[in-house]
Amino acid sequence: MKRKNITKTKRNMKTVLRDNLKLLGICFQAAPGYMWMTIINTFRNEVVIFLEFTVGFNYVLECAEYGRPFSNAVIFLLAILAFAVGGLLFDSLYWQKVQIKAEPVIRARLKKVMYDKAAKLDLKCYDDTTVYNDYVLAVSEAENQLDRVIGLLKTIVEGGTGVLLTGAFFIAVDPVSVIFVAVSFIASLAVGKVQNRFNFRIRNEKNPFERKLSYINRVMYLADYAKEVRLNTELSGEILKDFDDTNEKLLKIDKDNAKKRFGLSFLKSYLCRDFITDVLFMIYLVFSAMILHRISYANVVVLYSRIGRMRRQVSNIADLIPKLEEVSLYAEKIDTFLALEPTVVSAGNHPMPENPRTFELKNVSFAYNEADGDILHNVNMTINALEKTAIVGYNGAGKTTLIKLLMRLYDPTAGEIYLDGVNIKEYPLESYRERIGTVFQDFKIFAATVKENVLLDMPEKGNDLDIETALEKSGFADRLGALADGLSTELTTEFDDNGVNLSGGESQKLAVSRAFYKDADLIILDEPSSALDPIAEYTLNRSMLTAAERKTVVFISHRLSTTRIADTIYMLEKGQVIEYGTHSDLLSAGGQYAEMWRVQAGQYLK
Repeated sequence: MKRKNITKTKRNMKTVLRDNLKLLGICFQAAPGYMWMTIINTFRNEVVIFLEFTVGFNYVLECAEYGRPFSNAVIFLLAILAFAVGGLLFDSLYWQKVQIKAEPVIRARLKKVMYDKAAKLDLKCYDDTTVYNDYVLAVSEAENQLDRVIGLLKTIVEGGTGVLLTGAFFIAVDPVSVIFVAVSFIASLAVGKVQNRFNFRIRNEKNPFERKLSYINRVMYLADYAKEVRLNTELSGEILKDFDDTNEKLLKIDKDNAKKRFGLSFLKSYLCRDFITDVLFMIYLVFSAMILHRISYANVVVLYSRIGRMRRQVSNIADLIPKLEEVSLYAEKIDTFLALEPTVVSAGNHPMPENPRTFELKNVSFAYNEADGDILHNVNMTINALEKTAIVGYNGAGKTTLIKLLMRLYDPTAGEIYLDGVNIKEYPLESYRERIGTVFQDFKIFAATVKENVLLDMPEKGNDLDIETALEKSGFADRLGALADGLSTELTTEFDDNGVNLSGGESQKLAVSRAFYKDADLIILDEPSSALDPIAEYTLNRSMLTAAERKTVVFISHRLSTTRIADTIYMLEKGQVIEYGTHSDLLSAGGQYAEMWRVQAGQYLK
């Protein structure tokens, strides 16, 4: 996994703008019409407000103050009214026809990009806590940051238009008034930058604890954990204790930062804003009108009434750069995730062999990370074409890790794996994986139909007869016949109250059928019968042998009764092959395999 190093303590404006423009680029690509209408509508709305409440208000007051004809004021107001009504009609069209449809499209666009990236990443990314935390934060904040960056675009258009128009009015009436706005702007900008960096640091500090709360939440309400939680009262007690401890840590973070948060908020909201633009500015206006006679009383009323909106717009602009920086910090997380590059890639374009061929592992070692050391060490193994190979060993021996290397979910840290004499890295990755059918011990049943669960693809791509054949080979045919809707039966009650929840053994048979349907050259089964009773296990094993007669099969099993059917058995211990051979050869050798057999299967299999 290659990770782009773009994290910096201090961010320059070029980086901030680049990150925000990337998010805006996604918005414009997903819904260009909506984005342009947003800009036009925001600009139009601000022009209407300026004409109504600044120019119009000032004109009417001056008509009264200087005795101008009342008809002039009426004509002027009617013209503004007509412009405003036209704007309201446009606003209604914008909301009903564009905005309500476009916003979900924009959110879906970014999520799809992120999900596509997640599907292509190395599994190693999920083993890296830092990368995984960034991914969780990026996904959880993606929609919020899109909404924020659109909101910031509106603020730029609204604030920029308002400040230019109102600023021009202020300069024309009393240029000194602009100084109050400028001082407030600069002060708010400086404090806002400090405040937003402070908030982002707290968010990052709280993120691991919030993830833990999310996990506890899932444990307490998901059906997956319901039985264990209810049957083990101590477990629920420990979980609730973790819940309280985690909340205490989050509360401590908030308490530790409360004084600084209040101080920054008071400094920004009152001293930099209200005090300057309300108190000091009012004193100045009264002095200018009553003592200096530089402005009219109409000007005083309009300037003071509009300073509030001018202050808010300037404050919004003052907040804009810190907010852009904050969005940029989250956008960096999204960009960092999207910039991740898989390292498990095709090194060549060697054509795949047409028929099953022999796999060879030569001096293969593998470590998930340097700190934990090798999980596999100097493994040498031959998996002959069309043979059944069993990999056995105690928990933690490295069996599942080994098959993950075979499937190229990971690459060895040392050594090579060959297929038909060619390093598997030389084959196109997608084509290589397409030739492997796998059933993991921790397989998942999805909230979808039986058909979709076998296909793991769109239902229209599958052939019902082939699916039924695969289900029959895995021993699921009788259960399928008992389902009222057959292949169209919804599994789980996640989205359908009438959905069917399969037993553990039934679920395992369904999962095994995926490998049969795929018609792969190599079938890998990680504990294929762990949830079955002995009779069902025997039936499934025989069924798998018959169905896979012209295929290469690799299976992991803790039940050594299963391994008797293998052509070759490899015994792993602490990541190394300690013995291999046929079932009878290994029993005769009297090694670790024979000892495991005597303890386990030898008690009931003669």
